[in-house]
Amino acid sequence: MNINIQKIIEQGEGISVEFKKAKEDLPSNLFETICAFLNRNGGNILLGIKDDKTIEGVNSEKAETLCKNIVNMSNNPQKLFPTFLLNADIIKYKHKTLIHIFVPISSQVHKCNNKIFDRSADGDFELKTDEQIKQLYNRKSILYTENKIYPYLKEHHFVDGIVERTRKIIKINRPEHPWNDISNKDFYITAGLYRTDLVSGLEGFTMTALLLFARDEVIQSAIPHYKIDALLRKVNTDRYDDRENIRCNLIEAYDRLMSFVAKHLPDNFYLEGDQRISLREKIFREIVANMLIHREYGNAYPSSFVIYKDRVESQNANKPFFIGQLFPGKFVPFPKNPNIAQIFTQMGRSEELGTGVKNVFKYAKAYSGCDEVLFKEDDVFITKVPLQNLNVTKDVTKDVTKDVTENVTENITEDVTEDVTEDVTEDVTEDVTENRIDLLIKSIQKNNDVSIDRLAKILSVTRRTGIRDIEKLKKEGKIKRIGPDKGGHWKIIDMEFHKY
Repeated sequence: MNINIQKIIEQGEGISVEFKKAKEDLPSNLFETICAFLNRNGGNILLGIKDDKTIEGVNSEKAETLCKNIVNMSNNPQKLFPTFLLNADIIKYKHKTLIHIFVPISSQVHKCNNKIFDRSADGDFELKTDEQIKQLYNRKSILYTENKIYPYLKEHHFVDGIVERTRKIIKINRPEHPWNDISNKDFYITAGLYRTDLVSGLEGFTMTALLLFARDEVIQSAIPHYKIDALLRKVNTDRYDDRENIRCNLIEAYDRLMSFVAKHLPDNFYLEGDQRISLREKIFREIVANMLIHREYGNAYPSSFVIYKDRVESQNANKPFFIGQLFPGKFVPFPKNPNIAQIFTQMGRSEELGTGVKNVFKYAKAYSGCDEVLFKEDDVFITKVPLQNLNVTKDVTKDVTKDVTENVTENITEDVTEDVTEDVTEDVTEDVTENRIDLLIKSIQKNNDVSIDRLAKILSVTRRTGIRDIEKLKKEGKIKRIGPDKGGHWKIIDMEFHKY
């Protein structure tokens, strides 16, 4: 995150700024301040500066270790409960090493060492009376609808296996995460998915749990207006050329939206240094995650994701903290649904708060030749990514008729038989095939018991083509099947083949 260190130092300590000495070790009261910031308005903590603004610095040889300790402790429920993923950055300022911690406002009430702290202009203070604690809970419940409790929502209302799948992805993405070794019950509580409201006395799963895990009909019964429209409008701009009407939980909605992106947008070859990366995924995983994470789910305004000839545009209901256009490094990010955001971040489906906007701006020009990206915050949050210089059919097929080419490119296969589609697919350039293999490998990395039918759906190909891709990888010694078709799982053998 780009911050103005000099401006923060000149501003001095206050309700959203704290300086702490940390020459060799982390301050003993650091997490009391973090807890207080989470419970109040968020803010910036600078380690290596005295209260009087004297810049003492942090031992540069220990800075990286201290940052890792901050991240680990923020995910330790024994220290901070509920946990909240934080990032610490090493900054060089006036020949000194400092550590910057940006703490967002949280939708939950947090405890440090089983004590609740709040923030005032004079510093951190412990809440000791029932009235003080009730006021804090009440303030949070008004600000964040994701904390709404559904006392009759139970685990049997969740999609079968989805909690286990989510936790498996977290474990793969963060092998040493403290959540990996706790029960589902403790996971729900620690992640803010199950809570007790001290004001109303209600106890149960929250809207976060409902949106992340529940079956379609359960979500619709609780939030009837919830839906996401994914549309392709390149030819028929009045209606659509293709559509996904998504009403499932957010874990599955992410997969379906990313499949829709892979189905209708190309992914040309791109090297960053000597590493090949997917520009399409770099950009649109942020757009999709942003839609799902930051939507105001108490508002009936529908979410939409529309692919036009010249742009991709998304809209969703929003509770703005700022009105106007957002630019990288020039706004303070606020998580609209911190609990949902935390799950997506731990799964590796979203970046550090504020980084997503930066990535979209960074890679948009390389993707389409234009960097006129729009992030506009208002009651409706609007995102636009340009496509006007992106030739969708480039390097795909040259000797096929125009109609068939458009059907292959857009994956609109209603009028093309399966055999014709597969014959054309074999003529598609090696780059397109490699992109499909990229997606297949990544899908197996995220879920090693994924079925062939599911893989084919993710790849937007027929089952026969999916089987052919898998057989190719098996013959090349890239993957193998462990156990039977039912009950077994995939194993990636050549880890150097793909790194994510």
